[in-house]
Amino acid sequence: MKKYFLIVIIGLTTIACAGKKDKTSEIAGIDGKKLFKTNCVLCHGEDGKLGLNNSKDLSKSKLTMDERITMVTNGKNAMTGFGTLLSKDEIKAVAAYTFKLKE
Repeated sequence: MKKYFLIVIIGLTTIACAGKKDKTSEIAGIDGKKLFKTNCVLCHGEDGKLGLNNSKDLSKSKLTMDERITMVTNGKNAMTGFGTLLSKDEIKAVAAYTFKLKE
């Protein structure tokens, strides 16, 4: 009986955790890291800390996902807005990827 109980618990745990993705996962199969490297590394650097052209240190950013999406879409100051260059899903993927740059 204990054996079957253990199998059921393991199965339920696997099912419960299988569908969960954190906010740093790919969005709609789009590679946010690749897009970041293509569009953002020049100023922010690979680790988000470069600060070229007065860009913010993304490893210290406290912006929410929605705020990051807005920033990537519209830009700010010297930062280019990517709303006309990237799709909404691509922007979400880049914004999600930036959470991986946190210290």
